[in-house]
Amino acid sequence: MKSTLLLSTLFTAFSYSAMAQNNSSCYAITGKDNNNFFWADIKLVDMATGKIIKTVFETNKTSFKISNAANNTLAEQRSINAPTGNGVAACAFDAVHNRLYFSPLYLSDIHYLDLNKADANFTTIKTKAIASSVNDGNVLEENQITRMVIGADGYGYALTNDANHLIRFSTDKNPVVEDIGSLIDAAANKEISIHNKCSSWGGDMVADAFGKLVIVAATHNVFIVDIDTKTATLKGAISGLPVNFTTNGAAVNNDGSIVVSSANVFEGLYKVNMKDLSATKIVSVENPFNASDLANGNFLYQKEADAAKNFPLAKSSLAVTTNGNAKIFPNPVSGSQFRILLGNQKAGQYTVQVRDLAGRAIQSTTTTITKSTKTTTINLANQLTKGVYLVNLLNDNNQIAFTEKIVIE
Repeated sequence: MKSTLLLSTLFTAFSYSAMAQNNSSCYAITGKDNNNFFWADIKLVDMATGKIIKTVFETNKTSFKISNAANNTLAEQRSINAPTGNGVAACAFDAVHNRLYFSPLYLSDIHYLDLNKADANFTTIKTKAIASSVNDGNVLEENQITRMVIGADGYGYALTNDANHLIRFSTDKNPVVEDIGSLIDAAANKEISIHNKCSSWGGDMVADAFGKLVIVAATHNVFIVDIDTKTATLKGAISGLPVNFTTNGAAVNNDGSIVVSSANVFEGLYKVNMKDLSATKIVSVENPFNASDLANGNFLYQKEADAAKNFPLAKSSLAVTTNGNAKIFPNPVSGSQFRILLGNQKAGQYTVQVRDLAGRAIQSTTTTITKSTKTTTINLANQLTKGVYLVNLLNDNNQIAFTEKIVIE
């Protein structure tokens, strides 16, 4: 049964990815002409040139309608009390339904703008996703939603500043919004915690095609999040950005790089290479703008995911997965080793195989699992090149107990 569910989930994820990954533009939450730090307007931006293609919604100017999920009209007006409220720092583009989800600052409400309609039609799917912590109804700074993305599984994910609330929401006709808990620091993070205000608050979040979330904190730190274990692993810090450039917005371009924006300075857009986290400025003849958030439907590592999906061995290996509790971390692998979280595997002698997508064995390691064993560490061979590989865990009967794709950077 687990195998069937896994394959169904992967098919949905890959279908969603294939539909989404063809977008050289992104939506941006920008400041206004008369108040650059009131981030409440929605614009469509060309990521390659930094050009604003069109203004989708402008507070105090664009007429709008607001309904709830039951399609009951809540408001129809031209007012400062727009759906984007006192500003927005988190939005996510749903490529399947052509919607832009977002959460206003100081609140924990979740809305979406229906981009299929010519008029500005907003829908509220949840008010107070996080309980209000002050008398005026606003949430405290730590509980403000500042990161949001639609994952490869089709669910939306929103994260508070302090990373103590990971909100997951569905995008179907009857949306379900749930708080699935706090993120957990990987041991390798050491003193740089995902919860620390000075190092890890704010910023944005993108998703990769293998089901992970990638947090780009305002301070340039990048974390990889395993949704199942909610473990956040520090990948490193972006280099090459101006000192005063806070990384507030992030989206994936067509070549697989992350494009980042700043809400506080007018430095334009920068492109971040995910292999070494180096940033280069996107040359533009347009007037630079500031943006508190960026969003589109592209996923990181889409080409690698497509290659894995199209190779028959990858499909057959996934079909015999028997333990969904086992996980590999960190993934992508940027060093010379990775660890396997063993879940509830039975005690015994196991073999860990690393294979390429052609099925060729790259290396094989024997490991012993006891009742008290929680993880095992695998050292990679020096000759491994960057790319996608399959890791198989074989029991003493030479049967696959667990398999997962890894990306080696």
